[in-house]
Amino acid sequence: MNVKYDYERIVQGILDIGEAMIRCGAENFRLQDSLYRICRSYGFVKYDIFVIPSNIQITAETPEGQIITQIRLVEIGECDFDKLDYLNNLCRKVCKEKPDAKEMRRQFEEVMGRPEQKWYTHYAAGILGGTGFAVFFGCDIRDAIIAVIVSIVIVAAGNWLAEREKNLLAYNLILSFIAEMIILLSVKFGFADHEERIMIGMVMLLISGLSTTNGIRDLLQKDFISGSINIMNSMLGASGIAFGTAIPMILFGGVEAEGFILTPNLIVQLISCTAACVGFALWFKIRGMQVVYCGIGAFFTWLIYALVYEARPSNFLATTIAATFVAFYAFIMSRINKAPSTIFLTASVFPLIPGPNLYYVMYACVSGNMHMLLEQTITLFATCVAIAFGFNFVDIASRTIMRGMKVEYHIGKSDR
Repeated sequence: MNVKYDYERIVQGILDIGEAMIRCGAENFRLQDSLYRICRSYGFVKYDIFVIPSNIQITAETPEGQIITQIRLVEIGECDFDKLDYLNNLCRKVCKEKPDAKEMRRQFEEVMGRPEQKWYTHYAAGILGGTGFAVFFGCDIRDAIIAVIVSIVIVAAGNWLAEREKNLLAYNLILSFIAEMIILLSVKFGFADHEERIMIGMVMLLISGLSTTNGIRDLLQKDFISGSINIMNSMLGASGIAFGTAIPMILFGGVEAEGFILTPNLIVQLISCTAACVGFALWFKIRGMQVVYCGIGAFFTWLIYALVYEARPSNFLATTIAATFVAFYAFIMSRINKAPSTIFLTASVFPLIPGPNLYYVMYACVSGNMHMLLEQTITLFATCVAIAFGFNFVDIASRTIMRGMKVEYHIGKSDR
């Protein structure tokens, strides 16, 4: 029996799903793939989809010849990979069942009405993420205690500020200013020993380094608009961190960079970065066994980096190989769990994100150390490029393998 669809409402429903997926943290090209599949399943004769992080546009021709164009402005929200997972499953279900507009809306609202993460889980995520990386970057016990306190303050202040300040630069500036002030006062009064090592751990809670990596990745795939937007967003966030951290340094004066060191014991490195990435999995609202899978991914990502670097001390080579592993791991886990690969990719790759380099770029600007500024900027950019290369290598390889197996992978305008 043929169903008579209200195609205007169907396109509106598709945009609702697409907007929610972007807000929850979907990758641009994977979202575009999902929307193409939904349009194809409803039998549109022609359909063109344009997706960037702030905008979705769909133009479709119905079987009756009606041309429908709808545009949706997207305001970026807080990452919620749990809802993203369910939205991804909704896309599959819609493609399979082709519900009418009313039923599509009902199923969409059911996903969006999922229970929110418990407040204490968010605090646990911040403590694990910030303190885990503080220990990873060489903090001692006294430093770790201060890191726990600062992590709690960042979460509490961030929750309050998120409802009042949408500008990423201002948001990061305020939180990093508060964090740096507490840390500097703790060191000044003898409660902590290593200001910058604690702060680098806190920077990892605010860093936009993954946006830079995804931006470079988009550029390498010739998605120039999305790539530029992602890079500019990450630069905006990084500027906020830099200004917020620099102001207390200037106020206190005499703050010198001693240089961070990774905690020397590889086992402690692996345990601390795994705990931190489990925290980040919770931070991105991942739930259930997927949190465990993210921790496993992080463990082996850093183990591979450490072993490669030990054999050949090249940050670029070790980062590229480790990023290739984590992208392949995310690809496999996405197939096993029938979930977006970005869920496993984002949390597991955090040990490779160049938080320390961002911190020292900021420090070099404040201190006027042009040699450090150049050196750390090059390392920061090279690390992001290495991660992007690893991601793209796996994407190209998986596309090629799927094509060889006659299995549909990504689709676009040319695949309709």
